[in-house]
Amino acid sequence: MSNKIQDLQDRRQKIEAGGGPERMERQHQSGKLTARERINLLFDADTFVELDAFVKHRSTNFGMEKVHAAAEGVVTGYGYVDGRVVYAYAQDFTVIGGSLGEMHAAKIVKVQEYAMKVGAPVVGLNDSGGARIQEGVDALSGYAKIFYNNTISSGVIPQITAIMGPCAGGAVYSPALTDFIFMVEDSAKMFITGPEVIKAVTGEDVTAEKLGGAKTHNSVSGVAHFRGSTDEEVISEIRRLLGFLPSNNLEIAPGRDMGEIREHIASLDTIIPESPNRAYDMYAIIEALVDNGDYMEYQKYYATNMITCFARIGGQSVGIIANQPRVMAGCLDVNASDKAARFVRTCDAFNIPMLTLVDVPGFLPGTDQEFNGIIRHGAKLLYAYSEATVPMVTMIVRKAYGGAYIAMCCKELGSDMVLAWPTAEIAVMGASGAANIIFRKDIKESADPEATRQDKIAEYEAGFANPYKAAERGYVDDVIVPSESRLRLIDAFRMLASKQAEKPRKKHGNIPV
Repeated sequence: MSNKIQDLQDRRQKIEAGGGPERMERQHQSGKLTARERINLLFDADTFVELDAFVKHRSTNFGMEKVHAAAEGVVTGYGYVDGRVVYAYAQDFTVIGGSLGEMHAAKIVKVQEYAMKVGAPVVGLNDSGGARIQEGVDALSGYAKIFYNNTISSGVIPQITAIMGPCAGGAVYSPALTDFIFMVEDSAKMFITGPEVIKAVTGEDVTAEKLGGAKTHNSVSGVAHFRGSTDEEVISEIRRLLGFLPSNNLEIAPGRDMGEIREHIASLDTIIPESPNRAYDMYAIIEALVDNGDYMEYQKYYATNMITCFARIGGQSVGIIANQPRVMAGCLDVNASDKAARFVRTCDAFNIPMLTLVDVPGFLPGTDQEFNGIIRHGAKLLYAYSEATVPMVTMIVRKAYGGAYIAMCCKELGSDMVLAWPTAEIAVMGASGAANIIFRKDIKESADPEATRQDKIAEYEAGFANPYKAAERGYVDDVIVPSESRLRLIDAFRMLASKQAEKPRKKHGNIPV
């Protein structure tokens, strides 16, 4: 018996050695952790249980029968993050470059299926050279099975991917199908075709970093949602994100101590500038409203005229969607609409209530926006809010004009509670443009057109550029003192906690993608 136990221990030791000390050292020299080091950081201490450690590939082509691939190049299993079950896989770049073959894929597929059975999140730590060419179509079949499970799991369990090394070709589509993508600066690369292929086909000269690095995908393409400077930072942020999410779509996110109540926040009474054309920082409002001033921003570097973040209000996890007046005056454009729509659908899928903070002068005008489909992209945001069933609270702090007022979750789009500050301006358009249209004849025929124009602007502002017309008609539920906003929001979300909503039965809607 002792010999058999020793044999088991020897086998495990060989598997845990991965590609060997030299390759592990090269991994460290490149600034990366090994697959097992990453797994140990992700899970609570001593809770990870490995699955399929003894799986081997079955390939005999190109001398593969002589190749030992420890754990088939991917570490898979489950453990606990803050006491909750999470499944994970970590590709091992020290073993055949972390390449994906038939059995490598089968291990990932099993983790996906187990996670669906028990209703637990899946975290994928990607560091792979791509498909294992020696296995041909078997590798492609493996990718297809993973993609299918990504899709079936979507909206049921949270799926998180961290790009921690190369991820190219077809391999990029599994991360793209998951809910959240993290990237490690410098070491992570993500693209369909690499710089060499692009150079050969189009003549363009581009570095791998500029083409598919963490900064590019977080700020230019919008493919990724978070980035960190090291493996350790990214894994720490994944653990933090999991704390805002439920384990599956039938649960709610775990609550937390709300900290200081802060019944009165005096700074909010003076944060909106007297001039309607002056900017201020929406982050200051968010920090004042959320528990302990703490929030986790989603797509921080992309479409920065729109803020999306997770936070807690009254101990409850919420998603916040807010215009940022300091960037493009907070206008909605193609990218901001996509960003917000994606975030709204993510929150709704996982039972996370939403707070929408509104200061929007309209959709961004211009041929660039029209040619790039602002109609189609803006419709995504309308669609996302309209189909959402979670508790939704909207707070209008300043401008809410035209179609953008509607798109930022007005009452008719499904908001359960619409609050407004006294500084709110709810109208079809700004006072200046409205006066020029409505009173065009009066201004033209006046002895002093400019003075008349200013008088008419003031007249329009007094009658319409305020929250009271909307409140008179019930489109706004209450006009509140800004400094009391946090208390009102805590109360609103507490009141809405038992909300139930049913939509018409259908196979699925047809969102304008």
